[in-house]
Amino acid sequence: MALILTPNLAAPDDFYEALITAHQGLDTAASHALNARLVLLLANHIGDLAVLREALQAARDSGPVPLPASSNNDHRDNA
Repeated sequence: MALILTPNLAAPDDFYEALITAHQGLDTAASHALNARLVLLLANHIGDLAVLREALQAARDSGPVPLPASSNNDHRDNA
């Protein structure tokens, strides 16, 4: 199985809305925990370590530079 990097969601806006809804009302720690559980559930569903490693590298390479840990930004509104 190869990692799919082209758009592959039938309804990406609907998924984004569901993701945002899942985070509503959560503080930052709970939001991070939800994301971690979601990643582990999806990784288990994929089940192919080579694909997961490729996805990890692609996510790391394409993401924005993280804010310093001392930042006081609260990302609950962005999650």
